[in-house]
Amino acid sequence: MNHQPIEGFSKLTKQGKIDWLVNEYLEGNQEYQHILKQYWNENTDLQKLHEEFSENTISNFYMPYGIAPNFLIDNKLVALPMAVEESSVVAAASKAAKFWIDKGGFKTTIINTEKLGHTHFIFHVEPHKLLHFFNFNLKKKLMAATESITSNMRKRGGGILNIQLIDKTSEMPDYYQLKASFDTVDSMGANFINSCLEQFGKTLKTEIADSTDFTQEEKDSLQIVMNILSNFTPDCIVRAEVSCKIEDLKDDSGISNEEFARKFKQAVTIAEIEPFRATTHNKGVMNGVDAVVIATGNDFRATEACAHAYAARDGQYRSLTHCTTDNGVFRFWIDLPISVGVVGGLTNLHPLVKFSLALLGKPSAQELMSILAVSGLAQNFGALRSLVTTGIQKGHMKMHLFNILNQMGATEEEKQHFVTYFKDKTVTHHEVINEFNRLRAQ
Repeated sequence: MNHQPIEGFSKLTKQGKIDWLVNEYLEGNQEYQHILKQYWNENTDLQKLHEEFSENTISNFYMPYGIAPNFLIDNKLVALPMAVEESSVVAAASKAAKFWIDKGGFKTTIINTEKLGHTHFIFHVEPHKLLHFFNFNLKKKLMAATESITSNMRKRGGGILNIQLIDKTSEMPDYYQLKASFDTVDSMGANFINSCLEQFGKTLKTEIADSTDFTQEEKDSLQIVMNILSNFTPDCIVRAEVSCKIEDLKDDSGISNEEFARKFKQAVTIAEIEPFRATTHNKGVMNGVDAVVIATGNDFRATEACAHAYAARDGQYRSLTHCTTDNGVFRFWIDLPISVGVVGGLTNLHPLVKFSLALLGKPSAQELMSILAVSGLAQNFGALRSLVTTGIQKGHMKMHLFNILNQMGATEEEKQHFVTYFKDKTVTHHEVINEFNRLRAQ
């Protein structure tokens, strides 16, 4: 091995962790100590709060926190907080919001709010025998056993909606599931769901052991494999849409309204049938979704996993957004499965998360679902609008220009020169370098 493993890293102080990393992996270069420490918050209490969000923390990783204004969502004007490092995401969302503000804005509909979880188990028994036991004994025992866990959630209007026995033995020998659906109201509900499922596993084991319906051999075959929520929530879904008459679909690129609508619909259709395009298409959707998910303290990995699973639900990966141009009306929409919360987790701890939720008017979980779907739809509209008119690089590379200039150590005066230089040109990395070298050579 090129380095020595370490025992008890988590028990070292923060400085001890840094010293070990710098000496073991970075040749003792003290510049790296400085890099880590310059991102510490001067407020020691705030720094401690951030460190306790995760484990083995040695610094903070900054991400730009921007605002996309002018979103008219269900007749309410909203400014979206977006935590994202990619160039042009905030700009594209803002431009899309401005485009639709005088056309009625974005409309949303909560289609459903069910979340799912499973107790996965192995049981060598005839399926009909287990189904009879579930219907006439086990199901009510599972509900009763979780009453103390679900009490507070039920008071808020949520709880366990249903429990089903799922026979998966045709796909894996002796494999069954207890599939439960939940309403977790304003919380994302992961801890609540997992607590219920773990109790399901315990109750299943006890009830099988005490039952006279099964032989001892059958009882001995029972294995509780795991109890865990699913991040695939196809029944926790929101629709966001925009629409207007094609004659009102004015675009400043120079092409006609009819041509814009036709090309836009073609671009969406391609993403609906071609997985290679759909992947990039949906990545753009999630640029908008994830930026607001992160800003509001929710789990962007869960939202990504769910969205992409949903995009492939019929066996082929497809676009999350859809478009029609029937009877002279342009309609563009997204059905987004997403599970988020506005209480619990970081929402009550992270100062910027609290700011984000306050900025959004302290939304309910359903209202946040709507905002997230709108953000994804707006981002996708902005990207497709560029693709079918001027091309994606013109706007994207202009936003990327400052990244290139910062890497080259450009002064503020030189940056202003490049803004003027590329005012009517498409930015390319090659052209930036050429002009930079010419400027410095003067």
